[in-house]
Amino acid sequence: MVQRLTLISHAPTAATRAAAFPLDEGIDEKARRDASALSGDLPQFLTAWTSPARRAIETAAALNVDAKIEPLLRDMDLGRWAGRTFADVEATEPEDMVRWLSDTAASPHCGESVVALLARVANWLRTAAERQGRSVAVTHPAVIRAAIVVAIEAKPVSFWRIDIAPLSIVELGSNGKRWTLKSISA
Repeated sequence: MVQRLTLISHAPTAATRAAAFPLDEGIDEKARRDASALSGDLPQFLTAWTSPARRAIETAAALNVDAKIEPLLRDMDLGRWAGRTFADVEATEPEDMVRWLSDTAASPHCGESVVALLARVANWLRTAAERQGRSVAVTHPAVIRAAIVVAIEAKPVSFWRIDIAPLSIVELGSNGKRWTLKSISA
C-alpha cells in the first residue's frame, strides 16, 4: 500500500503578515490570487481535507480543491495569545514565551502544547496512511511542522527548527507502516 500526502500551508492572512498569533480570519484578494496561481501545478488527488479554519477553507477553494473538513487538521490552539502579536506577548510575558519556546510540554497560553499537537497530528497521520493513492490537506504551518516531526521521528524540540511559509507544499509518503519526508517547497 502506497500513500502520497501533499500538505499545503494556507495562504497568508493579516495575522501572518503582522507576525501575530492568528484568530479565525480569512485570506485577502492577493492571497486568493497567489493560491489560485498554484492550482494548475497540483496533481489530481483521490482524497482532500482541510482544516475547519476560514483561512484554510478559503485557500482550498482558491486552489480549486474540493476538500472535506477534518477537525484534526485545525491550527494549534494558542489560547489567550490568539490575536496578539509575537512581539506583544514577548514584551508582556517574556518568561512564558521563553518557557513555551523551550519546553514542548508547556502551554503557558492555556492552549495546546507542542507535545499535544504532535500527538494529535500523529493520530491523524495513522488514519491517513490507511488510504492508497494521492491525498492533499490544506492546513496550518504548525500542523505541517508537526507532521514533519512525526514523519521523520524527530524529537519534539525539532518542531521549533522547521519553518513553513504560507502556501508551502510538503510531500510525505507512506508504505502503510511509516511516513517519509519526500520534499518541501515554498
